Amino acid sequence: MMKPRVLVVDDEKTLRGILTTVLDDAGYEVLALESGEAAVGRAPDFEPDVALIDLRLTGIDGVETMERLRDALGPATPVFIIMTAHGTIRSAVDAIRKGALDYVTKPFDNEELKLTVLRAVQMRRLERRVEVLESQLDERFRPENIVGQSGAMDAVFRMIGKIAPLDTTVLVSGETGTGKELVARAIHRHSNRKDGPFVAVNCGAIPPTLIESSFFGHERGAFTDAKTARRGAFEQANAGTLFLDEVAELSAAAQAGLLRALEGGEIRRVGGERAIAVDVRFIAATNRDLKAEVEAGTFREDLFWRLNVVAVHLPALRERPEDIAPLADHFLRKHAGRLGLAPLPLDPDALSLLIAYDWPGNVRELENALESSLALAAGGSVTAADLPARLRGPGATDTARESGTGGAAQATLAEAVDRARVAVEERMILDALRETGGNRTRAAERLGVSRKTLFNKMRELGLL
Repeated sequence: MMKPRVLVVDDEKTLRGILTTVLDDAGYEVLALESGEAAVGRAPDFEPDVALIDLRLTGIDGVETMERLRDALGPATPVFIIMTAHGTIRSAVDAIRKGALDYVTKPFDNEELKLTVLRAVQMRRLERRVEVLESQLDERFRPENIVGQSGAMDAVFRMIGKIAPLDTTVLVSGETGTGKELVARAIHRHSNRKDGPFVAVNCGAIPPTLIESSFFGHERGAFTDAKTARRGAFEQANAGTLFLDEVAELSAAAQAGLLRALEGGEIRRVGGERAIAVDVRFIAATNRDLKAEVEAGTFREDLFWRLNVVAVHLPALRERPEDIAPLADHFLRKHAGRLGLAPLPLDPDALSLLIAYDWPGNVRELENALESSLALAAGGSVTAADLPARLRGPGATDTARESGTGGAAQATLAEAVDRARVAVEERMILDALRETGGNRTRAAERLGVSRKTLFNKMRELGLL
């Protein structure tokens, strides 16, 4: 591991020598210089994590040295510590106001100095970690990372680019598994609110009795279990984006409360009397036809128009088969990296099966199928034999759709239940095998079945 780097700037030669020795013994790489001008010239090549600067330098002083280093290094600016004599502590405090983390007084205690430098190094590491995570978020939620080359997805990409910078409400529609939250996050990451929070709420997963508290929070004692005050999703998302997934699942009362908050820009916690202003961008998503829900009387028309300012529709995967090949390549590479495996190409016969399948679970189901296939592939590619049984079994080529009889929509209830059962069993088995490093005995214990039962089930599902 590379040693943390400390830049020392002091015009006293003896002190520079002492600091170099103390910090070198503590495990740091040290560059000691006599002036602020020298520090500004040498720092870009040294790339210090921490700069320990004397306040009263000959030439430009410590504060100006900080400012010039900040200009010279930009994002690579180190954490600053000011050194000062007892009589100039007030000036050191002023330096802190201008960006220094801390100060040490001369003559300094060696252990105190090392602790101060250690704290600065840890802060710099944390800053860099945040920078990396933010970079990864930007990369992950770039619109071009929502994979697709079809005309329908190209329209989605163009829409994201247009609306992301605008502080307008968005309604994302599409079947379950099409990637509605991914679109919402991409819009947030490319908006003026990207530095604020992104709060996602699955409206269908919250019991009706808790929806008001989940949205608006509650005060202590508002109800039996309210032992402390709690902020709701609206407050948590302040200055950021609130994503309301499956908004069609809200009850009539919850719809009314949501509408009031959207129109008024303020909320009241359950049990509270004070109105709390919130500054939130709203993105809602639904897998239902909200216009039909309005006509049926199950969704408020005024709320529909409040949410449907800009509409983004995600097409089902079966409507864009040309996207299956690039999606498959994307998911195989993604999970190969995550699992520590070499990325494998997709066999042409396997791709044919993927294209022929109807994908009721959309992109999410495709990712699941490819992750399991990659984990179980034994050769130099993912073959048709590696795919889940539901894709390569009888009827997997969806002859009903080819004959124009409606495909998956014509499936019987029993067939739908059987397909769902197979998907759940496969998912649970693969999760158990991953968690136990492929140990079937331990996986069987996790699943509550015998090893023989697990073996038979894996053979039945085509996982062997």
